[in-house]
Amino acid sequence: MPKNKTHSGAKKRIRITGSGKLQRQRANAYHKAEAKTSRHKRRLAGVTDVAKSDVKNLKRMLGR
Repeated sequence: MPKNKTHSGAKKRIRITGSGKLQRQRANAYHKAEAKTSRHKRRLAGVTDVAKSDVKNLKRMLGR
């Protein structure tokens, strides 16, 4: 039986923490950044947890 393949797009975008949680970058941080306020860009910086409803699908994409 062939091995399962990890989804290339997901592995580039999602990080798994030591406790098994999934983390992602926030959307809208870079495109047209000069038009956004510093406050808005700071809020978009850093990582956040993946929505609970998406965790099951993403874990399957990552082969977990």
